[in-house]
Amino acid sequence: MKIPIAKALFNSHSYTEYRKLISDLLLEGKSTGNEQSEDLTHYSTLNETRMHRLDKTIKISEENLLQLKNLKSEYIWIVISEGWCGDAAQILPIMNKMAEESGKIDFRIVLRDENEELMNLYLTNKNKSIPILIIVNKETSGILGSWGPRPKVATDLVANYKKEFGVIDETLKTNLQLWYLHDKGVTTQNELVALMLDIER
Repeated sequence: MKIPIAKALFNSHSYTEYRKLISDLLLEGKSTGNEQSEDLTHYSTLNETRMHRLDKTIKISEENLLQLKNLKSEYIWIVISEGWCGDAAQILPIMNKMAEESGKIDFRIVLRDENEELMNLYLTNKNKSIPILIIVNKETSGILGSWGPRPKVATDLVANYKKEFGVIDETLKTNLQLWYLHDKGVTTQNELVALMLDIER
């Protein structure tokens, strides 16, 4: 196991602990991460509502459930995240539900700003984009793959908007959240299950 991963795991949170951390910080008017601002706290508040809703409504398809339950090995899913990240708020509840339902996946969350060494191993176009999922074999501690920061369709949506308008602005953020809302987590599930099946092959 790479040293940054071992360190990150030592400081990792369960999904429940992560949710509580975000809620506790919001009571103090703060968000997770090194940078604090009204905007980031505002995003964290929105995200808490999103995650609360998704925890209640997200459904894993029968086909995906079957594939997850039939995984041959046991895994640790380590996700790099922060409470203010809109993509993370849409994706983490799905990952958590998948891990719970599978019985084969231990789901752990680490904060980006507290794990810079790890984050630097998983940059996206030289950016510290999150969430990033790192898949570890529970028995051997070997790193098997990674995924993120968002499903391919959503990544393309962002890339095309940036190409056309040159910025990431509130319009793009709204478009992205609407895409997540309509998709209901299906694309994320399908991509993650496909990745796990590839790993097991």
